[in-house]
Amino acid sequence: MNIQQQQAAPTKQHPPKNKQTSLGLYVNAAQAYEIWKSDPDGVRIIDVRTPEEYGFIGHPDGAWNIPLAFVTYRRKNNITEYGPNWNPQFVAEVKSLADPTETLLVMCRSGDRSAMAVNLLAADGFKNAYTITDGFEGDKVDDPGSVFHGKRMRNGWKNSAPWVYTIDPEKIILEEGASRQRVP
Repeated sequence: MNIQQQQAAPTKQHPPKNKQTSLGLYVNAAQAYEIWKSDPDGVRIIDVRTPEEYGFIGHPDGAWNIPLAFVTYRRKNNITEYGPNWNPQFVAEVKSLADPTETLLVMCRSGDRSAMAVNLLAADGFKNAYTITDGFEGDKVDDPGSVFHGKRMRNGWKNSAPWVYTIDPEKIILEEGASRQRVP
């Protein structure tokens, strides 16, 4: 099934505002897996989560980890603070991997960061960057009577398609300022 056929599949609604992109190209994880599976050499999965999320929580086999942000820890007044340190090389790293006309399936945990990443890529000329709206972990279970209430166990790549913990050193950036060579 090609991307146009996937996009033609009926959807219940547009993604929430925080998951919308300027390109308007959306797939869920199950659709993304089918698209990638139909052309694994021509479609790239870009995982924008932190290296920690990519390695410890798991990722699609073959996904490239290009973090949109790194986690930064600081100790201040005996209190540890942490937060994102945005990756200024994000677009350049994606460009070292793919041309702006190639098909990209962009994912994060739940679809928010991937939408931000797609907007950055679109602003730099990428035309076929799809956000995976349910991300790797999926949406939260909304059932107060369930032991899984509030857990990310609905849809998402980890609940829809094969994934691994195995890390290919060529497909991950472990620290800020690191880069990779363009892959043919």
